[in-house]
Amino acid sequence: MANSVLNKNEILYSQSQARERISGLVWKLCLATLILMAIGSATRVMNAGLACPDWPLCYGELVPMAQMNLQVFLEWFHRLDASLIGFGAIALMGLSWWHRQELPRWLPWTSTFALGLIVFQGVLGGLTVTELLRFDIVTAHLGTALLYFMTLLVIGMSMLPYKGTGNVGKLPWVGLTAAILVYLQSLLGGLVASQWALHQCFGIAELCTVMNSHIFGVVPPTLATLTLVVMAWRTSALHPLLRKLANWCGLLVLAQIGLGVITFRLRLQIELLTVSHQAVGAALLGTLVAFTVIALRDREVAK
Repeated sequence: MANSVLNKNEILYSQSQARERISGLVWKLCLATLILMAIGSATRVMNAGLACPDWPLCYGELVPMAQMNLQVFLEWFHRLDASLIGFGAIALMGLSWWHRQELPRWLPWTSTFALGLIVFQGVLGGLTVTELLRFDIVTAHLGTALLYFMTLLVIGMSMLPYKGTGNVGKLPWVGLTAAILVYLQSLLGGLVASQWALHQCFGIAELCTVMNSHIFGVVPPTLATLTLVVMAWRTSALHPLLRKLANWCGLLVLAQIGLGVITFRLRLQIELLTVSHQAVGAALLGTLVAFTVIALRDREVAK
């Protein structure tokens, strides 16, 4: 009897260690991916996308000290961060399969999917250089990065200790709708940025349709996000974590609109504002994904 109890405790301890190790890695990768997207945005607005003319090395070297300047550093550091994330994705998949007996069944497969996204992202990263920043490849590069970021958040929030109240109602579906709309709006933003549509429209009256689609496209995700916030406020006995995430969604969408208006009026002349606009957009998307995952977990309590 005593041996049985000891064995059970050892199994539970092993499971806890595996989950904590993987969860810690996932959150580190989330942060690194958010930084990667911000650096990628800075690389674009500083016209540094082709600062390293070759790929995967930079001027044929791992660290091109002789050519190093701000633009080269941005592109080089962007690649360095991407490489570290790639190694982290390999480690995540390896740990998930190694400890698969102690983890949820879906985790090894989801971590494998995440690694597949990173491999595809690396291919797109190389093509952005070899194809001289072709707008559709640049946009796909951003879209894949956001998809990888969302995948990590799904894993992280699914592994988070949580005991719901079962009072979420339709909030999971509102959150999912808002997240999808924000993701599509981010892709539109990527198209505007990769084609320099704002400058083209104001300068030579071209690509105005692309620019206007992003401007008017802000309405659906904003309404969906604000609906989520209002519904969260009106839902009694909502778990404090969900209420906090909903509040953050509201703050981030307002900040995103404010940054968008300012960057538009200043015609992208202040690089820091443009980078902040994309970073806040990614943070909003991530918060909506986190809310949706937790809300879906909470919904299971009511069944």
